[in-house]
Amino acid sequence: MLSWAILFFIIAIVAGLFGFLGIASAATGIAKVLFVIFLILFVISLLLGRRPSA
Repeated sequence: MLSWAILFFIIAIVAGLFGFLGIASAATGIAKVLFVIFLILFVISLLLGRRPSA
């Protein structure tokens, strides 16, 4: 799941660069959504990764 979070983070950064530089105005909204998805996946992966093995 961490690999998915990293993938979403990279996509969010690229979309953010396009949006914030004025290349595509719709990319800003996409970047915000992807960034939120990245944060949620990152927190979940941190919580699940910290569990001790049984």
